[in-house]
Amino acid sequence: FWVVPAVEVKIEVVIPEKERSKEEMSPNGKASPLIYKVNGTARHYHLEEHPIASNPYHNLKDMVEASVCHVKDLENGQMREVDLGCGKALLIKESGEFHAVGHKCPHYGAPLVKGVLSKGRVRCPWHGACFNISTGDIEDFPGLDSLPRFQVKIEKEKVYIRASKQALQTQRRTKMMAKCISLSNYNLSSTNVLIIGAGAAGLVCAETLRQEGFSDRIVMCTMDRHLPYDRPKLSKSMDSHPEQIALRPKEFFCTYDIEVLTEMQVAAVDIKSKIAVFKDGFKMEYNKLLIATGNTPKTLSCKGKEMENVFNIRTPEDASRVVKLATSKNVVIVGASFLGMEVAAYLAERAHSVSLVELEHVPFKKFFGERVGRAVMKMFENNRVKFYMQTEVSELREQEGKLKEVVLKSGKVLRADVCVVGVGAVPATGFLKQSGINIDSKGFIVVNKMMQTNIPGVFAAGDAVTFPLALRNNKKVNVPHWQMAHMHGRIAALNMLAHGTEISTVPYLWTAMFGKSIRYAGHGEGFDDVVIQGDLDELKFVAFYTKSDEVVAVASMNYDPIVSKVAEVLAAGRTIRKRDVE
Repeated sequence: FWVVPAVEVKIEVVIPEKERSKEEMSPNGKASPLIYKVNGTARHYHLEEHPIASNPYHNLKDMVEASVCHVKDLENGQMREVDLGCGKALLIKESGEFHAVGHKCPHYGAPLVKGVLSKGRVRCPWHGACFNISTGDIEDFPGLDSLPRFQVKIEKEKVYIRASKQALQTQRRTKMMAKCISLSNYNLSSTNVLIIGAGAAGLVCAETLRQEGFSDRIVMCTMDRHLPYDRPKLSKSMDSHPEQIALRPKEFFCTYDIEVLTEMQVAAVDIKSKIAVFKDGFKMEYNKLLIATGNTPKTLSCKGKEMENVFNIRTPEDASRVVKLATSKNVVIVGASFLGMEVAAYLAERAHSVSLVELEHVPFKKFFGERVGRAVMKMFENNRVKFYMQTEVSELREQEGKLKEVVLKSGKVLRADVCVVGVGAVPATGFLKQSGINIDSKGFIVVNKMMQTNIPGVFAAGDAVTFPLALRNNKKVNVPHWQMAHMHGRIAALNMLAHGTEISTVPYLWTAMFGKSIRYAGHGEGFDDVVIQGDLDELKFVAFYTKSDEVVAVASMNYDPIVSKVAEVLAAGRTIRKRDVE
């Protein structure tokens, strides 16, 4: 389906005072019906009109004010969660000034009081999102929303917070966004900005353009059936419905005039005439282009790989189908990748048996090192997951058209009702081969620090790119992480608007297995030693990855907020030496 912008739908947002005047400007008047030609058939869409709701935060009954502490209760650099009776706020004292913002990270609800405060921003202890303490604005990802900001006043040595009850309850604020002007004037086969791919990079690019006041047409297209969703949940929380993991509701796209073309695949890009050609022959002209196509999972190359019940998990439908078929049955997972291990952990309680086949002798060895890999492997074995290491699949056998057995090169035969393949991925850039856009030998799109390709007006972001990582002396790297895709999308949008902004974020990722999380920050590729503090057997540790004398990455389990602390140090451009952590 196509999501077509409606003229006025209101989403309630908590707006800082200075932005209220912008909010009250009406964007556009009536628009005529639109006709889209898809596969040669005309479809009619009417743009609905909705009355403008009055701003909910002018309602004085919605406001609450409370004395929360004495001025001397907080030292500089301290944070405290305070209760206002109908909700909590995070009170912060830095450089002698008090600030108050929402107390929960809008991403997954982490308590920010347990995070890291540094130079005017607070970093989430779980997944590393950063928020400005003066404005509440999100400055690093993951997540899309900012924190609500509350008024602080000092009277007779007491600290008072004044806040909207609704903001205290929602604990999030959607930044003010522009809308598209005079949508009815558009030629439907042309757009100002075309975004290929509707993951985190594509969505953050579209939202950033609107936040920066861009009021021209934005079209996103995706091969997926769904609007942008929280892809990491496909392997971490497998039976989620698409609506539960949607990053934004359908109304959001209507409100802010972000058009999404679902089940539409771009087959080629003509950079000279600035046209994207779709698989079904539909053509769309663009002015600026973002390529954020992500990657395509690798498949097995053995006999039987096309069989029913063999899955690469790409969509919410794949994930829920696997859970259904695996319940009380035998599951074989090929590849101890993040996806493979998360799926194994999720299915361990539900399936009759879970077997994991991997070429290396320890899972995560290249990423987390051998000792951490072994500790993780032991945790899995304690949860009934059986490993078959240093071997691969030679054949998949069927019975009546359905998977029955997985044969390993070692000769071992495993019973299998379902097989999940997690053996890595390749960038989804095949359609660009003849385009003139610079692609490296592995298929990654090469971009600079502003996410620009070698072609003016063409940007790329997310898992399909290599970009210069400031943290590693601008070495060109591929970082296929959820947080990084968000930041790429933001930087691309700012540079479409000629801001000249360069990327300098610290990579941050997490994996969740058996109710435990490993957090990781930095870029440890090529590390030559690991310094471990804590107890690996108890799964309470921090691992510092070093290259020569320098800490290049950190991982931890049950040791918050150490990874966020290290991320802040690295983000400030400071070097951590090996001797500092030994």
